[in-house]
Amino acid sequence: MDIEFATKFFGALFAIMNPFVNLPFFLALTAEKKVAEQRRMAMQVTLYTAIMCVVFAVAGNAIIGFFGISVDNFRVAGGLVLLGIAFSMLNGKEITAHERGAHEKVHDGEQDNISFYPMTFPLIVGPGTIATLIIYSAQTQGTAQLFAYGAVLAAILAALLVAFYFASTIGHLLSTQMRVIMTRLMGMILAAIAVEMVLDGIKAILPGLA
Repeated sequence: MDIEFATKFFGALFAIMNPFVNLPFFLALTAEKKVAEQRRMAMQVTLYTAIMCVVFAVAGNAIIGFFGISVDNFRVAGGLVLLGIAFSMLNGKEITAHERGAHEKVHDGEQDNISFYPMTFPLIVGPGTIATLIIYSAQTQGTAQLFAYGAVLAAILAALLVAFYFASTIGHLLSTQMRVIMTRLMGMILAAIAVEMVLDGIKAILPGLA
């Protein structure tokens, strides 16, 4: 397994999909549910997330290619999206790319099952997650990196399932201060990775700058 590739991919994907940062949203949207129902929804969220991630990992490059977008151009655009998300995390603001507008939240109380919308999409698998999956999928070369890609994705999905399945317990243990610290730390890591993505994309588009 390519450890360097796995470390970078894990840092970027975990920063965006961080189960512990998304946990308060899950708890808020399932506040009226019993523990058994929460756990059923946790498994559904993980399943939907896995399906969406695999689709974008496998077909993402074909999708952007259909629209005539090169991987390098997408890398710059995706890096800028991630940089915006990172700044929001560092400044303690809502992540607008993954959040919904007020008009979209009006009917939250009427929804019986929030597993796919809004929990999986757009809160977990939003533009930042999609960009990260496609960019690192395009960079994957050889069996070692392919294995690293799959292992990282599987590890994060496992962490997501554990965090949401035991949400009622973890929610009491994870203080507001701990969530704030984790969000700021993940924001800093994501910012560094985003800058690298943008620079790599620019160098590929404009080789004279390398």
